[in-house]
Amino acid sequence: MKLTDHFSLAELTVSSTAQRLGIDNHAGLEIISHLTQLAMGLERIRSALRSKPIRITSGYRCPALNKAVGGAKSSAHMDGWAADFVCPEFGTPLKIVRALQATEIPFDTLIQEGAWVHVSFRPGARRQIYTAHFNQGAAPTYTAGA
Repeated sequence: MKLTDHFSLAELTVSSTAQRLGIDNHAGLEIISHLTQLAMGLERIRSALRSKPIRITSGYRCPALNKAVGGAKSSAHMDGWAADFVCPEFGTPLKIVRALQATEIPFDTLIQEGAWVHVSFRPGARRQIYTAHFNQGAAPTYTAGA
């Protein structure tokens, strides 16, 4: 099922971890509504990145999948509002975040996660921008800005 020109329900719900662990990661109607809004936001991001292809690395996660991957207990992924992505043809995650920071795209949070970018389109559009810092054996920490 296509949600927008460039994003499908399948790519926003597929998970190799869910498949490997036998977790049912299908989205209900309310989540699909959120994923449609997320896909519309991702279309705006794609346009801002000179229409380069975006590869989704993580989209919707049911609570069991979110727990299995060590996601935050209040993760926007569980409500269908968030996606992690890369856009290698545009540049590094840092370059992507800096480019999106200069736009007026109404995201809620944008996080430079090192190897990927996290974006949330939860209602409220706070436009919060963070950089994640990873320390072995500890939960990530976040600082404001890119």
